Amino acid sequence: MSGSTGAVERSVSRVIAGINSEDGAGVKLKRSIGQRQNMRIDPFLMLDMFSSDNPDDYIAGFPPHPHRGFETVTYMLDGLMLHRDHLGSEGLLRSGGVQWMTAGRGVIHEERPQQEDGLMRGFQLWVNLPAADKMKPAAYQNIEPEEVVEHTTSDGVKLRLVAGTLTLEGVELTGPVQGVTTNPLFVDIALPPKARITLPLAAGLSGFAYLFLGAAGLGDQRLTLNAASELTQGDQVTFTSGDEPARLLLVAAKPIGEPVVQYGPFVMNTVEEIEQALRDYRDGRLTD
Repeated sequence: MSGSTGAVERSVSRVIAGINSEDGAGVKLKRSIGQRQNMRIDPFLMLDMFSSDNPDDYIAGFPPHPHRGFETVTYMLDGLMLHRDHLGSEGLLRSGGVQWMTAGRGVIHEERPQQEDGLMRGFQLWVNLPAADKMKPAAYQNIEPEEVVEHTTSDGVKLRLVAGTLTLEGVELTGPVQGVTTNPLFVDIALPPKARITLPLAAGLSGFAYLFLGAAGLGDQRLTLNAASELTQGDQVTFTSGDEPARLLLVAAKPIGEPVVQYGPFVMNTVEEIEQALRDYRDGRLTD
């Protein structure tokens, strides 16, 4: 509890450490959520962080591949990545930009680095869709860095709000990503040394924090670097930093509470639906 306000502070219920992995055509990354089936946080299916200044670790990118039944979110911290899909959508992801793609019934897309050297750093998050939306038409939101809502608190904490709504110091902030079924909150938080920030986080949402720079605490618990720290229930969350700056993601959404059957890039509710997706892909009907 936070005392007189009656607000319930969230804490860390589970830590899912990032493990070294690779995907696409050999892109090296750290996978936390989704490394095994029991390491999901409904509605989040997978979280990868990629970070390297060695082009051999990322240059081959992600050649054309299919998806059905969920959404992919790519948030670029540093670097340039080009997205193309079968719908003719195309977007250049720049540092600070985000691509929120709803695969729905089906999409075939590719992501290719647009740099030959330098740092490539960012996240890809997979967000499940409820059964009623799994076969909706594919859609794509390319959010330029300038569209991400930024706010600096009176204590010097810098927020970049990609999705959702936050009210801080009497200011209501609304992220640019709209129309997402699970009503997600996605915020990038940069803490200066010896800082503290308390954010409202509606009861009923499931979520996690991912610390990727420095050292930080959540309440009286220390966050683990390069790990998804699943949150307990509550209606607010407090982050603190020590002698050095820290940076983390806070991500939350409405849990779906439905069966999840995944086969590679297809995420449905039943084995039969997966088999249908495989037939549709084989027969060239995935995106019809």
